[in-house]
Amino acid sequence: MTVSLEFIRDYLQEGLGDKLSATKLALNELTLEVPVDQWLEVARFLRHNKMLDCTQLIDLCGVDYLTFGDAEWDVTTATRSGFSRAVQVDDADPFDFAGQEEQPEARGKRFAVVIHLLSVSRNMRIRVRTWCEDNDFPVVPSLVDIWSSANWYEREAFDLFGIMFSGHPDLRRILTDYGFVGHPFRKDFPLIGQVEMRYDAEQKRVIYEPVSIEPRVLVPRTIRADKRFSPAEERDD
Repeated sequence: MTVSLEFIRDYLQEGLGDKLSATKLALNELTLEVPVDQWLEVARFLRHNKMLDCTQLIDLCGVDYLTFGDAEWDVTTATRSGFSRAVQVDDADPFDFAGQEEQPEARGKRFAVVIHLLSVSRNMRIRVRTWCEDNDFPVVPSLVDIWSSANWYEREAFDLFGIMFSGHPDLRRILTDYGFVGHPFRKDFPLIGQVEMRYDAEQKRVIYEPVSIEPRVLVPRTIRADKRFSPAEERDD
């Protein structure tokens, strides 16, 4: 039976109370913000409550907000040494919770974990986000005991972002090599990587070497003033 997201939002606010930091309902999507110490309790409620019946975790991902707020590109001042990306957004919340003030626990936090849940019986989806408390050693409780599908998703978030999941039964890399150094989806990971690999015919094995690519600044190719795209009355021809 399908129920409205407005009803579900009100039901969650009543049932969970202060266990939710914030809620947002926009574009026919319901998003919840949850403190990390309430992560498992809220997850169990969403999974086992008969009104919600979120039996499927269809996605889990990590997010690095290190450079959040520098999203506006000023390409009009591009030079051979780079270009501006200096637009700052003060007190910006990534999910923009319907005009609500930014939650105190989110300020200064770098890493977050986001899950997407599906309730087949209610024909609805819910997005949930929590923040890691420690930027240097981000940790979130594992959801494997609640949704078994979280297993490989959490391994992926650990591999690419370095987010630890306490209680995970087998937390190891899943996409990069076992000897890989660093986490490639972190914003401060170099674009050219740390090492490069090739097959050595003499040693008959794959070997790792320092990166041979020179670090470089990427400058976008931008057409700033082209009469072909100007209104007809402004063109000389």
